[in-house]
Amino acid sequence: MSTHVAQRIDYAETLPHGTKLIILAGVMLGLFLSALDQTIVSTAMPAIIADLKGLEYVAWTSTSYLLASTTMVPIYGKLSDLYGRRIVLLVGIAVFLVASILCGTALDIFQLIGYRVLQGLGAAALTSTAFAIPADLFSPAERPRYMGLFGAVFGLSSIIGPFLGGFLTDSLSWRWVFYVNLPIGIIAFLFIWRTMPTLASGIKAAIDWAGSVTLVLSVVPLLLALTLDKTVHAWDSPLILGMFVMAFVFGAVFLYVETQAESPIIKLSLFKDQVFSVTMMSSFLNGAAFFGAFLFLSLFLVNVSGVSATESGTSQIPLMLSFVVGSIAATQLVARTGRYKPYILFGFAMMLVGFYSMTQLTVTSSTQDVAWRMLVLGIGLGPTIPLLNLAMQNAVPFAYMGTAVANRQFFQQLGQAVGAAVFGVILTTTLTDQIKIQMEPIKTQIPAAYREQFDSFDLKESAAGSTQGVSLEEQLIANVNTGFDTLSTQLIAAVDLNDAEAIKALIANPNLPADVKAGLQEGTLPPEALPGILAGIEAGRAPAIEQAVLLSKDIGLAIKQAFTYSITQIYRDAIWLVALSFAMVLFGLPEIPLRKTNRDAPIISE
Repeated sequence: MSTHVAQRIDYAETLPHGTKLIILAGVMLGLFLSALDQTIVSTAMPAIIADLKGLEYVAWTSTSYLLASTTMVPIYGKLSDLYGRRIVLLVGIAVFLVASILCGTALDIFQLIGYRVLQGLGAAALTSTAFAIPADLFSPAERPRYMGLFGAVFGLSSIIGPFLGGFLTDSLSWRWVFYVNLPIGIIAFLFIWRTMPTLASGIKAAIDWAGSVTLVLSVVPLLLALTLDKTVHAWDSPLILGMFVMAFVFGAVFLYVETQAESPIIKLSLFKDQVFSVTMMSSFLNGAAFFGAFLFLSLFLVNVSGVSATESGTSQIPLMLSFVVGSIAATQLVARTGRYKPYILFGFAMMLVGFYSMTQLTVTSSTQDVAWRMLVLGIGLGPTIPLLNLAMQNAVPFAYMGTAVANRQFFQQLGQAVGAAVFGVILTTTLTDQIKIQMEPIKTQIPAAYREQFDSFDLKESAAGSTQGVSLEEQLIANVNTGFDTLSTQLIAAVDLNDAEAIKALIANPNLPADVKAGLQEGTLPPEALPGILAGIEAGRAPAIEQAVLLSKDIGLAIKQAFTYSITQIYRDAIWLVALSFAMVLFGLPEIPLRKTNRDAPIISE
């Protein structure tokens, strides 16, 4: 059954330039709304936990949002082709704003999780259509001038979000990090409602309900299997394996359904186009490499460089600024030269340099050492995302622009989820092994009385010297004091009260002098000798505390070395993903001249 394509209005030629810019401003406001929410909420999370409790479920506030937004992206993309970008964008903003109000009124963590699902449903409409609208308004040759602005939106939100989230949480309440969406969203809604035309592709076809259902039943269990806490649900647990099987089965059904659908959500014939296929795979790999690496960068800054969580967020500003600069500079160069492939390759090359430089971080690296490396990484990342999108838009049939753009966004977000999961496993496994290796020469220095308290798990949880606000030094000193206090209490009980349990414990204590043990065993230790024994034991407290302080420094350094090795291992692995993307673009991406109008788009073939 073939899809009917009606006569389509060429908005790139019929709309006045001023109107296009007004529409673009509204779209970017909507995109800013979605991007800001992701950064602003994370800052308020400690206050949310303190108010709503449910610490063990807090990860679901992000996971639920990710599930909804990623799954719905390709569905919204298809709907925007069928019914127009305008209606999808307006519905998305409305749903997002209603969900934001509900999130701000949540009374417990479970309500918040449910409302975050609804918010993710709205956000998916914003991201899936926003990147397609420049294709409606401008020809491929004109688009580069404006595509860099979308990167600037994400960069700006990443800078403003943490500061605004902290200010609202401290000054008003965490609930205002959701309410602040209202004025921005209302302005965006009015902009789009009053100025944007339908922006439909002209396709007349039935909704692919079977594809929608099977896509959800495939993607949701896949993302759940990847994102669920593996300390609770191991990779080989029945639940995780079952979800992988479910994802595979419904994924296969989805692919079959799409071959039969009149107007499929993911048009499989598009993958016959080499440009489309390469950009999809590169977007997936790029998303996995960057998001996985970026996600764990704060661990290095906090646990090795020793900055606070707030300072860690500030320290990552250079990455976003250079990302914005790289994005805008590259798109402007493309607009002037008409060439995009050299700048995509330049971006991947700079990412390789940036990732390699991150592998050279050491325990002595400062935030400045991290900052210049992030600058290089951001300059490389800036050109890749918008220009891969441009190359794909220039190659696919215009009637399927919304579908194609949403598919690229879907593959990128899927790559982010896979990257976060895989790199998380790499970090956990490597960190556990490295702590054992780094602690081996130190173990002999730890007093036997509390050596077992500092195995690899405890040290990993201490995160380079801090467990729930108690430093490693304080833990060791507390153990020393507890040991001495217990010894004194047992001696008093044994000598004054002839306590059999205390005598037994003292005889087994390796830290008790041999002559005292002998007196206890023979029952010849007189009570008048107790003060002298206690004084002798107390004299050893100060040297033991001094040893504990030195030991804490050695252990802290060992943990930092373990974290450094583990996190730089993530960057070493990310290099291969970027190198593969570079090779795919170099050898597999043909550079098609940018079209001057939208009328000479590739012919649709069913």
